[in-house]
Amino acid sequence: MQLNSLNKLPGTLQLTTPSTDDPQIVQIESLANEPSSAPSVSESNNHIGQRNNCLLPSKTEVLRQILEQHQHERQLVILQDFPDPDALSCAWAYQLIAQQYDIQCDIVYAGTLSHQENIALVKLTGLPAQRWTSQIAKSKDLSVYKGCALIDNQGTTSQLMSLVQEAGIPITVVIDHHSLQGDLKSEFIDLRPQVRATATIFTQYLQAGLLVLDSSVNQHIKCATALMHGLRSDTNRLMQAQEEDFQAAGYLSRFYDSQLLNAVLQANRSKRVMDVIERSLKNRIVQNNFSIAGVGYLRYDDRDAIPQAADFLVTEENVHTAVVYGIVHDEDEELEVVIGSLRTTKLTLDPDEFIKEAFGQDSQGRFFGGGRTGAGGFEIPMGFLSGFNENPGYAKMKWEVFDGQIKQKLLRLVNPQDNPIPSE
Repeated sequence: MQLNSLNKLPGTLQLTTPSTDDPQIVQIESLANEPSSAPSVSESNNHIGQRNNCLLPSKTEVLRQILEQHQHERQLVILQDFPDPDALSCAWAYQLIAQQYDIQCDIVYAGTLSHQENIALVKLTGLPAQRWTSQIAKSKDLSVYKGCALIDNQGTTSQLMSLVQEAGIPITVVIDHHSLQGDLKSEFIDLRPQVRATATIFTQYLQAGLLVLDSSVNQHIKCATALMHGLRSDTNRLMQAQEEDFQAAGYLSRFYDSQLLNAVLQANRSKRVMDVIERSLKNRIVQNNFSIAGVGYLRYDDRDAIPQAADFLVTEENVHTAVVYGIVHDEDEELEVVIGSLRTTKLTLDPDEFIKEAFGQDSQGRFFGGGRTGAGGFEIPMGFLSGFNENPGYAKMKWEVFDGQIKQKLLRLVNPQDNPIPSE
């Protein structure tokens, strides 16, 4: 188990990720971060509220000191390539918090918003997120940024991180509810895998006084509405929420606009999304209560149709887990990548473990995917085979190869007694 420890240096605060035998490791209970692993059942039932109340002021105070040290600077807030409501809302909350310290933040993502609810959230609230493709990012003067914040991610799901590293922009803040994904070096790290949504973490920051919400301020109302949507989304409409998530929702209920949130949730699916759902129904195979469907080629802008198809397939009778995947083609970058989503209602199935075991790691030791309670995703680069080809026969053959390989890896876990590769 890896944890983050706080090392005090003259004039600064810095967080690193030491090994498990680090003698400083005991200090984190009172200084910065909670353990990466979830608490025991007894601890969760009896003491989680007291632990959070004890630890949160320390985390809040450390973040406050970090922000004070970076007053009057400009930062990048980097989201995953395909940001969800949790990421978008928390980035906005961080921007508003940073404004209290005269820190100007630009919220950026490299991919696209294709889910109808995400598009509606940004348009209806005026959420200040900008799409930076790699070409746009290369045209920017990155020297104006003195630091970057990773919100609801750890840099492994953003194409922009390579440019940030090349520009020498240090990571100032990492706040996420996913498990540790690599060797993070940042001045402040708050990872809480046991929390269902990053929106819960940010709401606790607000409750602790990093930003005092005012119901007479329109921007505060809209940000609270976005946070409520992010919390609701990542807890499956609060069905998977825990005590601290409900407490966060209770606090946000004082400020959010229910009519605005309802308008976001009522956004209609596009015809292309419905076509992908139809393809998933047509192509699915069901084994051992798993529904697996390849949907072929998709445009980059339709990427979020894949998780929506998985959401639909998992509602079928006698199905507890759905996996939907396809080849997403980015015409601007001439790239292709296999994108997949998993949804499950089976309490004993860990999406993070399942996806990591099914697809493994790349040559640099990074997993192709992961997950959280009830949901997961994976992204597999196609390497030399990537790129558009107008020959329909070749395109069909390429899809069949990837479709077969993904099914084989999934079925090894779905039907472990069946060996898909005959032994010699």
